[in-house]
Order: sequence, then C-alpha cells, then structure tokens
Amino acid sequence: MKLPIFIADAFTARAFRGNPAAVCLLENKLDEDMHQKIATEMNLSETAFIRKLHPTDNFTQSSRFGLRWFTPACEVPLCGHATLASAAVLFHKIKNVNSTLTFVTLSGELRAKREEDGIVLDFPLYPAHPQDFHEVEDLIKTAIGDTLIQDICYSPDTRKLLVRLSDTYNRSFLENLKVNTQNLLQVENTGKVKGLILTLKGDPDGQAQAFDFYSRYFAPWLGVAEDPVTGSAHTVLSSYWSQQLGKKNMHGRTALFQFFFYLPNFKLVFLLIRAIHLKM
Repeated sequence: MKLPIFIADAFTARAFRGNPAAVCLLENKLDEDMHQKIATEMNLSETAFIRKLHPTDNFTQSSRFGLRWFTPACEVPLCGHATLASAAVLFHKIKNVNSTLTFVTLSGELRAKREEDGIVLDFPLYPAHPQDFHEVEDLIKTAIGDTLIQDICYSPDTRKLLVRLSDTYNRSFLENLKVNTQNLLQVENTGKVKGLILTLKGDPDGQAQAFDFYSRYFAPWLGVAEDPVTGSAHTVLSSYWSQQLGKKNMHGRTALFQFFFYLPNFKLVFLLIRAIHLKM
C-alpha cells in the first residue's frame, strides 16, 4: 500500500524553519492502528490524515474532507499548524479548485479559505476559567520554579492550563525562560492537564513592532515537549486576552511566528497566514 505523504513547514517561507507537519492523503480507509504507526514513524509534532467523506469525492474537486491529527504518541482533538499544512497541500500541491475547504474533525467543522495573500483559518474559541493556584502549584513550580505569576486559568474544553507570567517581565524573559518539561508527567498524571501555556502581556503601544501578548506552549503529555508555533493554544489564548484587553482584533507572538486574528461571533479567525514551505 502506497500513501502520498507531504511535509509542510508551517509559518515560514523557508525550508527547515517554522513548525513542520506531515500530511497524508487517504484514498481508501486506513486501518485504525496504522494512523498512529505512521505518525510515530514520521516523528513530527503532528501528522495530519485527510480522508474522503464519500466514495465519489476526490481531492481536486471536493470541498469537504475528514481530518485527524496524531502526535508521535496519540491522537489529538485539534491542531492549528497541521490544519494549515493540510489546506496548503490541497490548495497548492493537489490544486483543489475550491476557494474554501471544510474539514470535519473532532473539534467540529473547521474552514480554510484561500486568499490572494495566503490562507485564512476559522477555528473555535474556548473560554478559560480562573484556576486555584494550590491545585496546580506542583505542576507550575516543576515547570518554571519561582517565576512570578500574574494569573492562572484553565480551559476544560481543551484541558490546557494557561499561566500568565507577571507583567514585570518582558518578551526576552519569556523566550529565554528554561522550562522543565521532563518531570511534568510524573507531577500531573490525572489527565486533567494536557497542555501548558505560558503567556505574557505585550506592549501594543510600544515603539517597536507592537504585540498584544506573547506565548509559549508545552505538551509533554501528548509527546511534544514544546510546540514552537501552535494554533490550538490560541483558541484559548485569544479568548483570555480578548477579555483582559477588551479587544476583538489582536496581534500575538510566539517564539517563531506572529499571528493576526479577530474574534467574530465567538470564533477565532487567523488572518492571512502567508508563510508556508511545502516539501514532498
């Protein structure tokens, strides 16, 4: 059995940069265990599997597909950069004729729209609620020691813990912070937390390029020590920072990429993602 697999470096226009994802096109049904075996062998943060929803569908003409994501360790309910990679493969490699693609996923229907300057992604938005520090104290101290904390929230929909660092810190501090992910699985093994978001308020009125917030994301529970650019974490980050800042249009920054997005009708829309490098 031969399966076409593409490697896409998301959020970069150059090879060997950004956040790579594998994209596998399934002409026929794949044995369930093969998804994980392929993802484990690809050994990237995520491998995406695009499948036809009906026997008469084809990857060039159809506009709706099934989409699943697997890390080297397990299946995940949502992945931003692998969704971008999937849309880019269909639009640019397979030459899909549609302007909008709909992916049926564990997180509902996600849409990717072709624009002249890039791809627009339409994602869900998940609220984060205040979290008692003492319930997650061991996890936080294991990860970042005695780093000062401004706020802690938890998203039950995504099982992500959002930790906002003190406003006294700057971007450089967050980017250079040494985060211990090796022992997190032993400290948190209840299944409540599957991802750790560290975030910091930006300087939208600064003289340099303005950002509303900065972030880093860690998911050792899913086999990913640190995900350098993650769309799924922004489904929680954008909800949190929209409430904190009173804004619907925001500009966020990870270590490798910047996001522009707005929040219409309780959805998260990533605006014009231009940067992606496709490889076979």
